[in-house]
Amino acid sequence: AYAIGGFVRDTLLGREVKDLDIVAIGDGIKLANAVAAEIGNTNVSVFKTFGTAMLQFEDWEIEFVGARKESYSPDSRKPSVTKGSLRDDQLRRDFTINALAISLSPNNYGELLDPFNGLTDLENKIIRTPTNPEITFSDDPLRMLRAIRFASQLHFKINEESLTAISKMANRIS
Repeated sequence: AYAIGGFVRDTLLGREVKDLDIVAIGDGIKLANAVAAEIGNTNVSVFKTFGTAMLQFEDWEIEFVGARKESYSPDSRKPSVTKGSLRDDQLRRDFTINALAISLSPNNYGELLDPFNGLTDLENKIIRTPTNPEITFSDDPLRMLRAIRFASQLHFKINEESLTAISKMANRIS
């Protein structure tokens, strides 16, 4: 299992975090139920369509998902989901800074996995997609707005290739 996404990004930036995304190699829902049983008296909300589960623990919101690949139809933001590897899951993320993962496994606990140089992008304050930005934004046009939001909130710059793709594909927002 790996902590991934905004938790890793915000922790590295020194920002307060109250939500945690965990990607499991295997069944994320099964892992969520095991965690809930371990901490006791926690209801797990399951979203079978996407293979995700969420639970509340104290003031934390923890979401679990199995590592997956996604494919999109041009007329929908809802992906078709299949099982995948950690790298597949990181590749489907919107930006390199959200593809950072930290191992939760005992044999390499705390190891940072950064296949797309997200740490460098954090240091350089860059918003960049882990793959071709036109594909990333075509798959889910909301990601274009997320790029602008992150750039504004974090005082980052959107890299030139991604900014060009946003300008070219802005009509997809509707």
